[in-house]
Amino acid sequence: MGHPRKSRKKYDTPPHPWNADRIKEENKLMSKYGLKNKKEIWKADTLVRKYSREARYLLGFSSDAIQSEKNELLGHLYRLGILAEGAQLDDILNLTVEDVLRRRLQTFVHTKGLSRTAKEARMFVVHGHIALDGKKVDSPSYFVKKGEEDLIAYYSNSSVEKQIEEYNKELANRPPKEEKPKKSRGRGRDRGRRGNRDNRKPRRFDNKNSDNKSNDNKSNDKKSGENKK
Repeated sequence: MGHPRKSRKKYDTPPHPWNADRIKEENKLMSKYGLKNKKEIWKADTLVRKYSREARYLLGFSSDAIQSEKNELLGHLYRLGILAEGAQLDDILNLTVEDVLRRRLQTFVHTKGLSRTAKEARMFVVHGHIALDGKKVDSPSYFVKKGEEDLIAYYSNSSVEKQIEEYNKELANRPPKEEKPKKSRGRGRDRGRRGNRDNRKPRRFDNKNSDNKSNDNKSNDKKSGENKK
């Protein structure tokens, strides 16, 4: 049962903690959405599995038996902004973790251009620079509901607003970067020669020099044999 003063976990940890493919996907999500730790990914995954479990339960009944519960679940997800209007129960089974992470306040701050990076968006929210309908919100994981997207702005008299406006102006006036030609991956002296092997001059061998070298080697062998005797 647990202690009444201690809250239970609101997420389930992965069953196999050292799965390489899962760790790579989680690291990508952390860098993409600027998350602090993987608990935020596990919370979103637990929420998705909860909704999909309820949808599978309702799909097992006829359409007329639990129509009110189906409409209630679809309306709840529509108000949260996870599903579009007119969605069906089958669409709930196709939800992913990113569908939940996109509705975080931190993500909206970055996508609306109120910060330069996703991690900076988290810092702005925690430090009290972001407001929702004029009220300060300091929780990066705040779930933005349908219709609240346009209410996100800087808090009044925020010192960050001027910095981001100047940065956006510089970014708009900055000329596009020119692509540099790729260099060959040769090593040392052979960098520029590897692509022109057909144009190389054939090597020449002098028979006279080779004969003289062989005679010198034979004479040296004879002298060494005489000295041994």
